[in-house]
Amino acid sequence: MDSILEKVNFPEDIRGLELAELNILAEEVREKIIETVSKTGGHLAPSLGTVELTLAIHYVFDTPNDKLIWDVGHQAYAHKIITGRKDLFHTLRQKGGISGFPKREESIYDVFNVGHSSTSISAAAGITEARCLKNEDFKVIAVIGDGSMTAGMAFEGLNWAGDRKKDLVIILNDNEMSISPNVGAMSSYLNRIMTGQHITKLKSDIKGLLKTIPGIGDTMVKLTRQAEESLKAFIIPGVLFEELGFQYIGPLEGHRLDHLIKNLENVKRLKRPVLVHVITKKGKGYKPAEDEPSKFHGTGPFDIDTGESLAAKDSLPSYTEIFGKTIVKLARENPRIVAITAAMTHGTGLEEFSREMPDRFYDVGIAEQHGGTFAAGLATEGFIPVVTIYSTFMQRAYDQVLHDICLQKLPVVLALDRGGFVGDDGPTHHGLFDYSYLRAIPNIIP
Repeated sequence: MDSILEKVNFPEDIRGLELAELNILAEEVREKIIETVSKTGGHLAPSLGTVELTLAIHYVFDTPNDKLIWDVGHQAYAHKIITGRKDLFHTLRQKGGISGFPKREESIYDVFNVGHSSTSISAAAGITEARCLKNEDFKVIAVIGDGSMTAGMAFEGLNWAGDRKKDLVIILNDNEMSISPNVGAMSSYLNRIMTGQHITKLKSDIKGLLKTIPGIGDTMVKLTRQAEESLKAFIIPGVLFEELGFQYIGPLEGHRLDHLIKNLENVKRLKRPVLVHVITKKGKGYKPAEDEPSKFHGTGPFDIDTGESLAAKDSLPSYTEIFGKTIVKLARENPRIVAITAAMTHGTGLEEFSREMPDRFYDVGIAEQHGGTFAAGLATEGFIPVVTIYSTFMQRAYDQVLHDICLQKLPVVLALDRGGFVGDDGPTHHGLFDYSYLRAIPNIIP
């Protein structure tokens, strides 16, 4: 059978395909991503999880006339392959090759340059307002992952866009890595209702009545408990986004093209803020990445058959490894030392610390601003917080370092990883500016 991918260069090439052909295309795109990233390195697991979603979006919406914004962009490899860059995909993240992230200078299909998380909703809201000011007619779609929803900026964008009531589609790509903290408060609220005095008595009476049924009483009690949990799981996400002004649709199965296409076609007809909740599996289609999605989130070259890294093992430890061992040693000697990271436990060398001293380890998620002021709060009570963040992401907490840490002369240690040029990930990830902008702040000791 001829390869369908060979005939696909741009989104218009997929819009005439039958469903069966689209499913075959999804597998071919997935194979190309695995084959390429095994040689170049890159963000494998995120991009494998969004193949069907990418095809469905480009199948339904009129890109590039309709504007598609990817959050972070590390899940956009399939997007690159079907938007004119298939024959250049082997140059991914290489000198003179295509970027590992969407880049406006690279393609008309890349609407907004990205690399850091949680910017897509605000960017999409701005493009939506520009469309209205110019009296133009096109759809605006932002795809954001559940991990990016832990950042305050994402909810600032949702709050604004929902209030404006303009035609905007937000697709929440939930790969079950970070969504629980986002709905925790709402879950707690519903739990409070279900544990209130009257509801508790009613539940107790019903449970007692069910248990008296011979043979099936205990089973009925168990089913009732499951129904309660299902109700919470069904209601919570919708309530959260509906209250912010969005029509909530989902959750949808993110690897069923027929399901995605039908629902997105319905969404396309709506003229208001819509949030589409899609459930995907990170690393889909490559078992090593499915089993260890964090390991394959960002990876170097690897052996496809085994999933093992092909990088030569350096006999010398990295700076990150040295830091990780040193902070553990110091923390053993000083119980006031605590460690904070922003969704980068492995990347900043804190895995051993997190295992040995979990009560003194804090992963705040993709929330560098919160992490900075959280550290300041700990410091006011006599602790010595060590904030471990990639240099490029520390930029996001500049005001917290200045206002909450340095002006109060609090003993917070900033341990910035990935300083200097970082190479393959490009300008959005270089750690070039930390020394310049931090040195200008009063009371900081570089």
